[in-house]
Amino acid sequence: MTSHIRTAVLSTAVALFAAFPGFAGGESNVDEICATAEERYVELFGHASSEEDGVTVVTMYKYNFCPAAITVPAGTTVRWVNVDKRTSHSVIVPGKPESDRAFPEEAIEFTFLVPGDQDYLCGPHWETQKMIGMVQVTP
Repeated sequence: MTSHIRTAVLSTAVALFAAFPGFAGGESNVDEICATAEERYVELFGHASSEEDGVTVVTMYKYNFCPAAITVPAGTTVRWVNVDKRTSHSVIVPGKPESDRAFPEEAIEFTFLVPGDQDYLCGPHWETQKMIGMVQVTP
């Protein structure tokens, strides 16, 4: 799939799910899922995700990005870490090729250089599981 088609698909998906927030899947459950994701991170790596130097960590767990929305200054590297036990995930950032799959305990990194809101999604799970996130990049 070409970059501009992928960007169009991402934009359409994000607009659709924003228009119908009920599709985003059990928001009452997200806080619990993300708390468990952080517990898994600590189990796997021995420290909180917030203690990583030089990167902002987003965990991938139970078809969720945790947190789903972050704000970072331009030049920040975001590290998506798969803390699931059996599922692989990928990350698609507009204008970039889909990342390789990250299997349990693996990570994907991307440095955000351009200010603005940038939606991203999990290649295999955005459509069926609504696995979509957003990075707000500040100057």
